[in-house]
Amino acid sequence: MEPDTRVRVAVLIEAQRQPNAWEAWRFRIDDVVPDEGLFGSASRLLRDDGRSLLRLHPGFEVTLHRDEAEGYYLNLTSGAPAWFVMWRIDDADASRAWPERVTLSYDEAGRLLEAQERVDNVPLRGEVIDWLRAYTDAHYVPGPKKRSRPPSFRAPQDR
Repeated sequence: MEPDTRVRVAVLIEAQRQPNAWEAWRFRIDDVVPDEGLFGSASRLLRDDGRSLLRLHPGFEVTLHRDEAEGYYLNLTSGAPAWFVMWRIDDADASRAWPERVTLSYDEAGRLLEAQERVDNVPLRGEVIDWLRAYTDAHYVPGPKKRSRPPSFRAPQDR
């Protein structure tokens, strides 16, 4: 495996207590930040002001794969490149949520959504965009374009 195909990240999840009359908790992915091993391996509470919580979940490794190159290309050309974070809420304790997976592939995020997982995105910034673009430029090969013939030129049984 190429040495520059991995990056370690940590995910920040914000939780709001009783944001309205119908919800006890509301969660959102706040950010994805570099994890250089300084955070340890366990999640930790960074802030609790009585109304909202901010938790850091370290130790996620994002590995780029050649067969996902089209998904990286779609992410980069979407107009708003993003990290995609799949996360879950604890059934026994509704105040607890955690990330399960982090990816940069638009296609992988789509497959997770089709499997009815929770997937949110946060903006991708600076150096990571450059890193992903360099990998994508080296490994993405667009498939051959198929010319679509107008219906009037197709045989009646093929229309």
